[in-house]
Amino acid sequence: MVRKLLLLLALLVMPGVAHADWYEASTAHFVVYSDDSPEAVQRFAANLEHFDKGLRFLRNLSDEPIGKANRVTIYLLKDLQAVGRLAGNSDVAGFYIPRAGGSVAFAPRRADEGNVPPEFKALLLTPLQVLLHEYTHHFLLSLSPNVAYPSWFVEGYAEFFAPSEFEADGSLIIGRPPQYRSWDLQGSEQKLSVARMLTADPRTLHPDQRYLLYARGWLLTHYLFISGKREGQLGAYFRALTDGKTAEEAAAAFGDLRALDSELWAYRRTELGARRIPASVLPIGDVAMRKLGAAEAATMDVRIRSDRGVNADQAKDNYAAAKIACAHYPNDPAAQRVLTEAAFDAKDYAGAEAAADRLLAADPGSVDGLLYKARARMAVAVAAKDMTPATWTGIRRLIAAANKLDTENPAVLWLFYQSYVQAGAKPSQAAKDGLQYAYVLAPQDRTLRFDLAESQLRDGNLPAARALLLTIARDRHAGDRADLAERVLTAIDAGNPAGAIAEIEKARSGGGEESKRKRK
Repeated sequence: MVRKLLLLLALLVMPGVAHADWYEASTAHFVVYSDDSPEAVQRFAANLEHFDKGLRFLRNLSDEPIGKANRVTIYLLKDLQAVGRLAGNSDVAGFYIPRAGGSVAFAPRRADEGNVPPEFKALLLTPLQVLLHEYTHHFLLSLSPNVAYPSWFVEGYAEFFAPSEFEADGSLIIGRPPQYRSWDLQGSEQKLSVARMLTADPRTLHPDQRYLLYARGWLLTHYLFISGKREGQLGAYFRALTDGKTAEEAAAAFGDLRALDSELWAYRRTELGARRIPASVLPIGDVAMRKLGAAEAATMDVRIRSDRGVNADQAKDNYAAAKIACAHYPNDPAAQRVLTEAAFDAKDYAGAEAAADRLLAADPGSVDGLLYKARARMAVAVAAKDMTPATWTGIRRLIAAANKLDTENPAVLWLFYQSYVQAGAKPSQAAKDGLQYAYVLAPQDRTLRFDLAESQLRDGNLPAARALLLTIARDRHAGDRADLAERVLTAIDAGNPAGAIAEIEKARSGGGEESKRKRK
């Protein structure tokens, strides 16, 4: 059976066997991949860029150019089932993974509405709404990385923009009610009061109440943004949280919370307004389109799985598929880039370096080729407990060469810092400065943020470390890392920085704060 499966896979990637036509659409902030029609892919990418411009317009923000590595890569998959399989959860309609130099999102090309009657289709959560929700998370983290946003606002803000609509001329409609939350709002004030939403640790809420954070958070966000009432209170609330005030102390910015609950009840029964942002203030420039080559199309499935992230078992399977898919493209840089990553994930470091060498031979300007070569050598050195200066100097030369090719790539700067940590050496000032700049470029990456907090902590800069950790501790998406941040904060606030460092080292030795899936 296994041999038959391998034969089938081999036939699928043989030259002459047709693969789906894949297209890439590139804009200032996004790279979109899909095997849909080129017109549909281009339109989708343009709408996303209009959406980004709309978010910036509403906050009166300039649009500073970003490096190519800092764009969000989006894969549009065949259907909801494909997204669910990739996520490992059939209930997931789309998802986003924040990473330094590689944030990525996955969504289906279209929703599966099945036999839903037309009058109920508006109540369905669409793939586009999921994607806009997740990109709003990315935008908020990038915009204000040092603000300790509470969970209700993080989700409410994302829900505020998720139902945005795109008009044919590029105009954007924001502030529409999320119809898919309409049932959740029925009687929600009894199930989750404003006081409970603002002051309770989300982890202590009943699962139903945590779910209601989205609907109730949206309603409060809409009220504070659109109604014109209670001006200045939201800003005062955020400042109090960021200054380290308790949730109860910060909530005092809104005064009597029972009165706010009553206002929300009345507001929910009004005609909730929306706003149209004309295309004339949302210029996006050209959307660059290209059809992927044969090697890129043949290796796309492996690439998607790698970009999603794999655990140890998945890495072995993905590497086996990569070797088959890339076998006919030994001199193609795209195929060798895919093979390099798959080999590294499967811990075949010799194979990863060999593929990286082929990648660099085909494309001497490949930053990824240099990075994976450095990562492979680092892994070998750590496993062999080789901490000799010559070994690590050679590794850092590879990273420096990558930095020369792309000075705005946060993954390069972060790896340079990690090369000292992994070698058991004190990071140089250049490494620490690079880590700080990597965070400026990619504040959405929680692991990068935690590394910077640890660096500041070890240097005795407790206020800076505390500010970084506080945003992680309040982040409901941070998982185990949020719990670790809370423990480290407790030690810092108790005047015990040594104990705070000990908490980090204890967690690292046990692997508790790391995901089972790889970090890029």
